Amino acid sequence: MAFFYAGSFPATIAMPLDLARIQALCFDIDGTLADTDDHLVAQLAALLDKVPLVSGRRGEKLARQAVMGMETPVHGAYAWLDRLGLDLPAQRLRERLRQMRAMKARQADPAHTRNPEAIDEVPHDMVAGVQEMLHKLAAHYPMCTITTGGAPRVERFLAHFGVRELFKVVVGSQTTRRMKPHPEPLLYAAKIMEVDPKACLMIGDTTIDVRCGRLAGAQTVGVLCGFGTERELQEAGANLILRTTSDLLAVLKPQEDALGTSASPEPKPDGPSS
Repeated sequence: MAFFYAGSFPATIAMPLDLARIQALCFDIDGTLADTDDHLVAQLAALLDKVPLVSGRRGEKLARQAVMGMETPVHGAYAWLDRLGLDLPAQRLRERLRQMRAMKARQADPAHTRNPEAIDEVPHDMVAGVQEMLHKLAAHYPMCTITTGGAPRVERFLAHFGVRELFKVVVGSQTTRRMKPHPEPLLYAAKIMEVDPKACLMIGDTTIDVRCGRLAGAQTVGVLCGFGTERELQEAGANLILRTTSDLLAVLKPQEDALGTSASPEPKPDGPSS
């Protein structure tokens, strides 16, 4: 049995990862493939920049702390909703609110010059190095995405970056009866990819992703380019923690990793605020 230990790779090990078990890859979207947190940080930093004495690097630092701080209570709420069996009512409420926003947009735009379905679209970038990584890994593994958001948004995001055809299935909030952290989305994806759930590798940036994978019997990789912290991902039981998602290529197919180092720069100490 071949176990992977990070060694020279840019990773922090929580538990050993059994490479021989991996037959399929399951990716979270926001914070894992989509650079969601940086987009939110930029938006909040722009607002803080208007506040006296809070601008420049200081505003960006405070914005990042605020965004990162929201991760635990938000995903903790998802977990409790799942435990209490309230995730389905919450999902229906979210969909109802989405429909109400779309209806309001149509009323405000009777000529239909805007697409109401695009009302929730956010122009996120793809995490650095991920596009190339996906193309390389798709030659070796069936792949899927699993998100608590809507599948159509994910479909458009993947198509925009020319990688939609690399994924066997996009699992969204309405694809299965239950959402992450419940294992049902991963079990469904495994069936579509025609692999045992235990042969899947779940890759995500939050404890919700790690719990979903573990409950399905899959191995898990946590990435630090999104909303979760290293400590949270370790405590959730991630088999491996990487600085950024594209580092997965060096783990699974090191011979195809031309970069040889992390796509994410080493964290730098805070300098003087501007």
